Amino acid sequence: MSETVLVINAGSSSIKYQLVDVDTREALASGIVERIGEAVSPLTHRAAGANHRVEAPVPDHTTGLRGVLKLFAKYGPDLDKVGLVGVGHRVVQGADEFTEATLITPEVLARIVALAPLAPLHNPANIQGIEAAQAAFPALPQVAVFDTAFHATLPAEAYTYAIAPDLAREFRIRRYGFHGTSHQYVSRETARAMGRDAADVNIITVHIGSGCSMAAVRGGRSVETSMGLTPLEGLVMGSRCGDLDPAIVFHLVREAGLGIDEIDTLLNKKSGLLGMCGSLDVRDIHRLIGEGDPAARLAFDVFTHRLRHYIGAYCAQLGRVDAIAFTAGIGENDPVSRAGALAGLEVFGVELDPARNTAARGAALISTDASRTQVWVMPTNEEYEIAHQAAELIDALAPAGP
Repeated sequence: MSETVLVINAGSSSIKYQLVDVDTREALASGIVERIGEAVSPLTHRAAGANHRVEAPVPDHTTGLRGVLKLFAKYGPDLDKVGLVGVGHRVVQGADEFTEATLITPEVLARIVALAPLAPLHNPANIQGIEAAQAAFPALPQVAVFDTAFHATLPAEAYTYAIAPDLAREFRIRRYGFHGTSHQYVSRETARAMGRDAADVNIITVHIGSGCSMAAVRGGRSVETSMGLTPLEGLVMGSRCGDLDPAIVFHLVREAGLGIDEIDTLLNKKSGLLGMCGSLDVRDIHRLIGEGDPAARLAFDVFTHRLRHYIGAYCAQLGRVDAIAFTAGIGENDPVSRAGALAGLEVFGVELDPARNTAARGAALISTDASRTQVWVMPTNEEYEIAHQAAELIDALAPAGP
């Protein structure tokens, strides 16, 4: 029987889940519980090619996960018959403490709780998902897979901020990076598509969706990444500003009279593409550009300018770049953004094939045959990566047979 893992990605008011067959990589079922804590919460369950939706009061994550189990019982697959070996949890912040998939014990959970100040928007919700799954599956191993873990290999010169070392140590201020499961999966799968061993290639992975980040991966190890202490740093994103002069915060406090929480909301939820032109959907932005909207035109140009900036910097860091891989919602589906990100990079050996770029669906080579640096579209599969890492750990911890 194949091994399956239930992958849970808990947000502050939602639970996304996927039942993954680790051997076949197939998602046997998936779904989401939304609006947890509101009067009525929609629960959507997808299995056997059909969508099933119910609405019910879901006051907390434990109740939400009980609702998920009812949907599995009613619509399948039967969790008792699919070889379920454990539950894998996406946890955003593992700092420098958790550098690989980790079995969740009371001590580990306490450390994840202690790290919440480094990811106040994410870790508390992840913890609620873990506690709900522990209540629902008390006999199953629970494994945490950390967004930050893949970037634990950053060298000190890449993760260190130029502030007083004592202050940095006391408050754990350094670049951690995020989207690690995506960058790890995409870099490995790109190497495989090239017919190369991941240890032998240098790849720039470009994860652009609602959240955006980039990583320079040398021989299968992350050596540079665009997000920092939090997911706010780096590329322009859907609603996050990305790189910003820190003094702008002081300026907004002094001149605009904004408080810290207001600025936090502004930079994380009301900036980026949304803040510049009123939409974070690139399809809307392309439509607005076609209608002559100057704000949309500028927003898209700022977005692609920042992408080119980071790609160029990572080419310099890696020295030799064998491939650039685009992934996530925009990276996989928008040829205009890919073309904009690569415009003018011929000096780095990048030759985009416009026809291949436009036609790309799924994993696809979109550079010319003569391009010194290959360019790929590579769909990410973070749920599979979490399931894969969780199953590997569970297998390794299992007692040896007689």
